Amino acid sequence: MPFAPLSTLITVPASIPSPSVSYLQIGPLTIHFYALCIIAGIIAALLLTNHRLTKRGAEKWVVIDIAIIAVPLGIIGARIFHVVTHPDFYFGPGKNTWNPFEYGSVWAIWEGGIAIFGALMGGAVGAWLGCRWTGIRFWTFADALAPGLLLAQAMGRFGNWFNHELFGLPTDLPWGLEIESTNPAFPPGLAEGTLFHPTFLYEVLWNGLGVIVLLWAGSKLKLQWGKLFALYLIWYSAGRIVWESIRIDPSEVLFGLRSNVWAAIFGVLVGLVIMIVQTRRHTGVEPSPYVPGRVPAEADVDSQDNPSDFVDVSEPPAKTEVD
Repeated sequence: MPFAPLSTLITVPASIPSPSVSYLQIGPLTIHFYALCIIAGIIAALLLTNHRLTKRGAEKWVVIDIAIIAVPLGIIGARIFHVVTHPDFYFGPGKNTWNPFEYGSVWAIWEGGIAIFGALMGGAVGAWLGCRWTGIRFWTFADALAPGLLLAQAMGRFGNWFNHELFGLPTDLPWGLEIESTNPAFPPGLAEGTLFHPTFLYEVLWNGLGVIVLLWAGSKLKLQWGKLFALYLIWYSAGRIVWESIRIDPSEVLFGLRSNVWAAIFGVLVGLVIMIVQTRRHTGVEPSPYVPGRVPAEADVDSQDNPSDFVDVSEPPAKTEVD
């Protein structure tokens, strides 16, 4: 019996199609896949962060108390940052700036348009407030969150795929992304059928690899006191500099670079500063995930049964290093 040549069994995709639908209509309710991707990412991040935080000695699901404040402020910050860095989208003659019932308003987050760097700033404020409320050390929470945050970003990028947005330069690579020529973002002058770099996929793969790296670093290198979060900032921002540089969607350009490239460069620098400062300030392990005087009397924590995972869960001394 003759066998088919190997070349006929191994096929390389000629391109990546864009989804034909981006939402579901259930009666008067419109469910956007973009929103579902973001919600799924938030849930995944909460589950992973809860697992990591309880292993460090925190009460189970204290992450929910922090997320109640951090998630809304993160979303608000993400939208504000996007609007500020894309003013021509929302302000000026003929623009629908304020009416949420018409396309293109500043409120219409379901149409796409959030910025992770704004989410980080808004979410950081919310996380700090949530940590003050619960008594969790801010840097302990940030380190526990870091891998889950990167996972959420990877999942959220699929929303850009469903929205046919934020693609890169034209390419003839076999994994080029198909974008319809009627798309408002399709560059004028290019032939119909032109393929583009799937920057959403590049970020998904980079962020997914980053989750593995952060989990390994947190386990093997015992990065605490915010140093794992610093590694997250460096990893994500370094990749974002590359992917952002090949995107062709409109963006504010400052001194020859897109605004988000500058934000990513700033993210790398902030990560390096946190890593250096915290390494010098804190040479030992964290005495507790709680600030002094805030350990619950009947805390139910996983790390009591896994003493090698992280740190002591007993009441910290009265005087400790500043968070």
